[in-house]
Amino acid sequence: MAGGHVELVALSKRFTELAVDNVSLAISSGEFFSLLGPSGCGKTTTLRLIAGFEQPTSGTVLLDGADVTRVPPNKRNVNTVFQSYALFPFLSVEENVAFGLRSRGAGREEIRRRVGQALDLVRMTAYARRRPAQLSGGQQQRVALARALVLGPAVLLLDEPLGALDAKLRRSLKVELKALQERVGITFLYVTHDQEEALTMSDRLAVMRAGRIVQVGAPRQIYDEPADAYVADFLGVSNLMEVQVVERGPGARCRVRLGDRVLAADFGGHDAPARARAVIRPERVRLEEHGSDGPNRVPAMVERLVYLGSATQVLLRLAAGPQVQALVQNDGGRDGLAASLAQGVPVHLHLPSDALRVLAGDPAPEADGAGDADDVGQAGLGA
Repeated sequence: MAGGHVELVALSKRFTELAVDNVSLAISSGEFFSLLGPSGCGKTTTLRLIAGFEQPTSGTVLLDGADVTRVPPNKRNVNTVFQSYALFPFLSVEENVAFGLRSRGAGREEIRRRVGQALDLVRMTAYARRRPAQLSGGQQQRVALARALVLGPAVLLLDEPLGALDAKLRRSLKVELKALQERVGITFLYVTHDQEEALTMSDRLAVMRAGRIVQVGAPRQIYDEPADAYVADFLGVSNLMEVQVVERGPGARCRVRLGDRVLAADFGGHDAPARARAVIRPERVRLEEHGSDGPNRVPAMVERLVYLGSATQVLLRLAAGPQVQALVQNDGGRDGLAASLAQGVPVHLHLPSDALRVLAGDPAPEADGAGDADDVGQAGLGA
């Protein structure tokens, strides 16, 4: 399906405080794009500006090159699915899906055909005569998607649509939602604070903080190459350690001091200030026998073991002070260091230089940014 290109140009929205601050962003036609950030970062307000539910203080919203900034929601070729599915309890599934088509004056045969296609797309044909109260949460979510898709929007806006579901159902529906987007071929703009959702489904994503976009890129790029300590801390689990840059090498390489140890880092040294943060993901931390020698080794002590099923999370305290996490895969082996790990056991950690990045900025606080509509329950669908 052609169309669905979204462009935001210097978009800002002020309530009592600035909720969206000079956001410029281009989303390609047919792309699954996510806005990711903590509560209050401006992501839902940005979505509502695209939908037309809010008017910007300044800036422009373009849809397929046309300026829709002042166009009312029912005149924009977009539709919205909220966390609250807002299904009509007194209507059947097929009547809920047909509601928008009837409001537009579509004929009976067209309604029957398009509703059937939409229900088949979300695998809800067998439930067409049921009422919403007779459906599970996952089934209601599928009906809400069908009701939004049946109108043929160029862009589907999704505001945390999986937030009301249990964890196991969310995991399965994430895969289904991405597969659905690939089948229908339209642009999905997905708002979430859940990092796993953004990593799993997105072609690209934008991390937001205090109304601004901090970094845009593919999930792997942002996970492996965070722009600063905030992004590293918010997206996934990171070990952040305060360090001092003592030597800058060629390219982005540098050497940093952590306690009484000097470590080599392959990334970030060129732009980082003298006092910065070194970051390494837990899966890249290597546990070795205490006393092992070599570059980028630091002594540590095991503080706690947390069994996660497929892996064990090992919480360690470095001699230099910071706490570090490591992940040890539970591959069934009974020998070696992993079998002897216990609280109080001394070890050495290998922090490979190619996994160590030196970044500016502060990590993400638990709640950050100006207030916006992220926590406000929304009802209904954009026509």
